[in-house]
Amino acid sequence: MLLRINLILLVAFALGMAAISLVVTSTLQENATREVLAQAGLMMDSAAAIRSYTDTEIGPLLDDKMVTAFRPQSVPFYAATQNFLTLHKEHPDYSYKEATLNPTNPRDRATDWEADIVQRFRNDSATTQVSGTRDTPMGAILYLARPIRVDAGCLGCHSLPSVAPATMLARYGRDNGFGWQPNEIVGAQIVSVPFASAESSAGRVRRDVLTTIAAVLVGIVLVVNVSLYVLVIRPVRRIARIADQVSLGDTAAEEFPRGGGSEMAALSAAFNRMRKSLDKALRMLGG
Repeated sequence: MLLRINLILLVAFALGMAAISLVVTSTLQENATREVLAQAGLMMDSAAAIRSYTDTEIGPLLDDKMVTAFRPQSVPFYAATQNFLTLHKEHPDYSYKEATLNPTNPRDRATDWEADIVQRFRNDSATTQVSGTRDTPMGAILYLARPIRVDAGCLGCHSLPSVAPATMLARYGRDNGFGWQPNEIVGAQIVSVPFASAESSAGRVRRDVLTTIAAVLVGIVLVVNVSLYVLVIRPVRRIARIADQVSLGDTAAEEFPRGGGSEMAALSAAFNRMRKSLDKALRMLGG
């Protein structure tokens, strides 16, 4: 009896664990993805703050020095990128780029997929943020992107070569990074992180959750087995043994047990009444 009950419980628990695993996996994956993108958003906000600080605080201090040599530290794009390179040491999974369609510095030029994101912002100027995944030879990548718009501070270097600092022209030339228009979307801030990072975080939590649930289910099986043995199986076996003795005419057999659950107690009481009735009937027949 216990074997059959345990088999039924095992099948039920296996199906339950499979369903729970699917739900937990999906939920944790979504939560992990949101967490990774939220972290990317904080990093992007930090980069934007660095750009603003560089434009308003650092740039004016370096204006005089730009006459003799170009100081990239005065460029908000450069400051944000360098700041993130430092941050990258603590968060190696995350990468940051200010991808631009027509940059002054070649390292900022948008790749094909980055250019697609920039074009998406240009086609819909109301879009302020996009996120998604893309496949790479190294696996799936999560990305978060925000548009880069031309402001007044950008036009001093990127409107026309004739108004750009001579030292900048000497360093980067006159062919790239010009012709920007006010409020034009020229690029995108993009933070990327391997999808495996989100999966790894979700995987650890999933293992902990499923291990806890499995331990609880094992505990339930043990409690059910002990309860069934004490309240049902042991009393039934004893009742069956005594009933077998009574059926063979053993008048010295002990009374049916009164322990176990209420149903077992009621069954024992019924057997005891039946036994007394049989004893009376046998005595009457014998008399």
